[in-house]
Amino acid sequence: MKKRIISIDINEGSKDFYEKKIINLIENKTSSYVCFSNVHMLIEAYDNSEFAKVVNSATFAFPDGFPIAKSFNILYKINQPRIAGMDFLPDFLDTCEERKYRIAVVGSTDTVLSKFKDKIKHCYPNIVVTALISPPFNKAWENEKYIKKLNDTETDVVFVALGCPKQEKWMYDHYLQIKSILFGIGGALPTFVGDVKRAPFFVQKCGFEWLYRLIQEPKRMAKRYFYTNSKFIFLFFKTWVRN
Repeated sequence: MKKRIISIDINEGSKDFYEKKIINLIENKTSSYVCFSNVHMLIEAYDNSEFAKVVNSATFAFPDGFPIAKSFNILYKINQPRIAGMDFLPDFLDTCEERKYRIAVVGSTDTVLSKFKDKIKHCYPNIVVTALISPPFNKAWENEKYIKKLNDTETDVVFVALGCPKQEKWMYDHYLQIKSILFGIGGALPTFVGDVKRAPFFVQKCGFEWLYRLIQEPKRMAKRYFYTNSKFIFLFFKTWVRN
């Protein structure tokens, strides 16, 4: 079941509950895609109705950010845990290892993808990596070629690491052509391979992981966080008062 948080519909429930549903989709080769929804995504959807349609058409949209999860409690009296992409990736790779799934990645850099492949080889020997696709920045993407590769290799799981909103749009545009489940994992790969350090657990629990990331990448993140966080607070207050 989904609940509307300002502009997007977010699934309620635990990761364990949805993992069973995800496994069923994989076993039945059901074309599907999953979004991990944070404040940035919510504001992108609020500002752009076409993007809102992309997120709201997802098979599952999980509450990635602390403010999104907390909104369930304030607006609907539901104690909703976070289902963060950075936590989901390593956790679900354990499931892929157990079930010997075939996985692929679309996005990120060649360097990160190489490190990802090495880590999978050493830590998850039962997983087969079918494709590591880093689309070019300066020319058209060969989407038909990418899709054929994913289908021909009978890929079960595709991690899409293009960043929001690009990855969600790509999944929406192509998921019906791909016989796999697609996960839009954003910046989870650099953290997974160790290139980017994640905030300490107590910082995550307090809801200040965004601040930790801002300190790490001030030039890139400052403008985004100032705009999206401020607008989210304003819109959430309006929603709360109306309710």
